[in-house]
Amino acid sequence: MSNGSLTPPTQKKDDTLLIINRLLDFMTRGEARPKFLTAMALRVIGLLGVIAVPYCTGQAINVISEPGGTLNELWRWVLYAFIAGGLYIGLSLVAERLFSGLATRALYKLQRRLFEHMQTLSLNFFDRQPVGELMSRVTNDTETVALFYESAVAQMIRAIIQILLIIVVMFIISWHLTLAALTIVPVMLFLTAVIQRVATPAFAKMQEELGELSGFQEETISGNKVIISNRRHDWAIEANEQYAANVFDVGSKAFFTSLLQFPLTQTLVMLQIVIVLVVGGVLVLEGITTLGVVISFVGYAALLSSPLSEIANLTSTTFSAVAGGRRVFAIIDEEPQIQDAPDAAEFEFKGGHVEFRDVDFSYVPHRKILKHNTFVAKPGEMIGICGPTGAGKSTIINILTRYYDIDSGAILIDGQNLQSLTQGSLRQQIGVVLQEAFLFSDTVMNNLKYAREGATDAECIEAAKQANAHEFIMNLPQGYDTMMTERGSNLSQGQRQMITIARAMVANPKMLILDEATSNVDTRTEKLIQEGLQRLMADKTSFVIAHRLSTIQHAHKIMAINGGEIEEFASHDELMAKKGFYYNLYMSQFKGKLPGSADVDMSQFVST
Repeated sequence: MSNGSLTPPTQKKDDTLLIINRLLDFMTRGEARPKFLTAMALRVIGLLGVIAVPYCTGQAINVISEPGGTLNELWRWVLYAFIAGGLYIGLSLVAERLFSGLATRALYKLQRRLFEHMQTLSLNFFDRQPVGELMSRVTNDTETVALFYESAVAQMIRAIIQILLIIVVMFIISWHLTLAALTIVPVMLFLTAVIQRVATPAFAKMQEELGELSGFQEETISGNKVIISNRRHDWAIEANEQYAANVFDVGSKAFFTSLLQFPLTQTLVMLQIVIVLVVGGVLVLEGITTLGVVISFVGYAALLSSPLSEIANLTSTTFSAVAGGRRVFAIIDEEPQIQDAPDAAEFEFKGGHVEFRDVDFSYVPHRKILKHNTFVAKPGEMIGICGPTGAGKSTIINILTRYYDIDSGAILIDGQNLQSLTQGSLRQQIGVVLQEAFLFSDTVMNNLKYAREGATDAECIEAAKQANAHEFIMNLPQGYDTMMTERGSNLSQGQRQMITIARAMVANPKMLILDEATSNVDTRTEKLIQEGLQRLMADKTSFVIAHRLSTIQHAHKIMAINGGEIEEFASHDELMAKKGFYYNLYMSQFKGKLPGSADVDMSQFVST
């Protein structure tokens, strides 16, 4: 399964810090900044408290080990240590609470930003992205970012601040021991860089493989009827195992590489403590420092080991978040291909006069789908569109609603060029009833209200009556309050279609597009649907795509398309009398059903 053009290149490593910075922006910028700065201040003050504990311990050791020490002096340093520790615990609890709120808010903002941006993207974006792949980015990738926000960020910040403060304090107390303690740090940084070099692309690849797996699972679940009818269960299981195995293989490498850092860090920290003790012992023997200072440094080495270990332990979480964040930002950074011009005007409906002027269009550059299409539809006319599969029928509809922009030529409605109009005002006036009747998992009433904000129950019920849907809706268990299952699967195809027609009536558009709206239903249901459509199309300029030519015989004009070009454009009677392309298409469909029907040369029907 292809990930399309959004797949971030796995070899790209130099943007890791950029991705982390963008993720942190959701947690630290805007209205979150005051709370973030407060949490940071509390964190710093609290850490100063915990850093004071080894110093107090060292001073207490000096009281014991050096002449002249008193018991009161010893207890004073012990009290200071307890106060410093209590300060750390109290302020840390408040800081953690603030950071957890910031993390939850950041994830909410990222998910909202992602979903809202997806609503602005053009249809071609969804055409080239499998639904499962997009769902993986919305779910799997944001989950890795959620783990980063919830567990890694606060700990990383605490670890970094703690390391910096400890190093400063260590230099103030004894630069000799500080240099000894820091000899291990360059080695640790080098090992971290090596692990990151291997782990970062591995985690990026793992997220891609997860997307492939999610895409396959979504596709097979959606196509379960095909799998069952063709007895392809074994194939689905084997293919799923292969996709899952790919995730396992790449994930094992990624996690194994990142987890290596923890034991390596622990080993280096122990070496650091040994070095401090050895060097400190020498300095004590030479009279350069005291035993209390050495004990303090052992405590600081332990405090230094804790954040270093945390950073090592959170490496895999961070790398996963970077990989997931990169894929999420690939969508957020995607620009809509169809955009309103800066000076775009609102569409002003003046009757519904539609004109195509020498229109060319291609989905892929240099591969024309429509070629030199020119026609005029007068206000209130019904235009039937027919042709062989792949001839370009639905493409005409796609560019009329401006789901895509044309390559050349012009499309005008009531004298207004589509590309000079806002998309929202244009589509508000054009109702669309598709072959695939899509219903949301909601009540029947809410599915009807979806067409127009502010629609009343009475308006929806009246629309259902006009679409011949009211009777069967009232026979549902809870009538208009009956919940639809996913895609309305608890209704028949015809019932779903009648609800979509009623929904279009609620929208009350000025123009109408029907794309195979009566296919795959029985004759009686088709009659009911056609009656509803006739009421919906009354006095509206409408375009009706049909494979079943009987549904467009009474159209004012019929557009016969072949190979992306308009072969003929006239009424049914005129086209039949002409005995050209439409005549042959009609006769091929009714072969054996009409008197005198003969064999038709099918080679003349061309797909784009």
